[in-house]
Amino acid sequence: MNQENETKIALFQNKEIRKIIYKNEWWFSIIDIIETLTDSERSRKYWNDLKTKLTNEGYTEVSEKIGQLKMEATDGKMRETDCANTETILRIVQAIPSPKVESLKRWLAKVGYERIQEIENPELATKRTRALYQAKGYAEGWIEKRMRGIEIREELTEEWGKRGVKEGLEYGILTAEISKATFGMTPNEYKKHKSLKRENLRDHMTDLELIFDMLGEKVTTEISQQEKPETFDKNKQVAKRGGTVAGNARKETEKELGRSIISDKNYLKEEESRKQLN
Repeated sequence: MNQENETKIALFQNKEIRKIIYKNEWWFSIIDIIETLTDSERSRKYWNDLKTKLTNEGYTEVSEKIGQLKMEATDGKMRETDCANTETILRIVQAIPSPKVESLKRWLAKVGYERIQEIENPELATKRTRALYQAKGYAEGWIEKRMRGIEIREELTEEWGKRGVKEGLEYGILTAEISKATFGMTPNEYKKHKSLKRENLRDHMTDLELIFDMLGEKVTTEISQQEKPETFDKNKQVAKRGGTVAGNARKETEKELGRSIISDKNYLKEEESRKQLN
């Protein structure tokens, strides 16, 4: 799977840091790093001031190694933000007076080393993902569905790549078509329904939501492999058809169960409830 342009969330001392694979290594959101180190509510201004300071002190090579990459913002939209790889981040944090800097350095080194291992052995990424869900307390049955969903998503994006669909915006449009036909909501609307911000929507789906999400994407892949759509508009029609199959199945299931499959529950709420009980 080509994961370029796919925003991931890493945790450092319970703070979220966005990261993305670029040039086959992790690049991190500088704003998120600064917010984590300084606890500043004006991390963007802090970074602008720091960038000016570094330039004035002759660290022009730092600015040259910063890239503007598109990452998912809190509103669910892809927005350009200053990013840097581990080496450049380490140069930047040296200029930030924070007791967390040394811990962050060790964390960055660990994340970077894990990426090298995953390049050499792709199965490690799957194992680490599974271990992360286990550590968060997800049920094994749910984890199995989630891991299968990741595989199905990989098959779909690989198929889109073969059909000339561009990553980023076009992937997002097609994903929204499948989701709208399956659940009656785009991913952004679904995230609002579940009171989510940066979190991954699928990480907060119930078992049945995951099943119908997988069905929509799998059917879309099968139709695409069979018909080989040559234009973006045709790929869009295929995505809608695949999602419609899952949407019809969802509606039939809801009739049998007498309730909606679509839930406003999210794992954050469930985790908080468990903590209150313990």
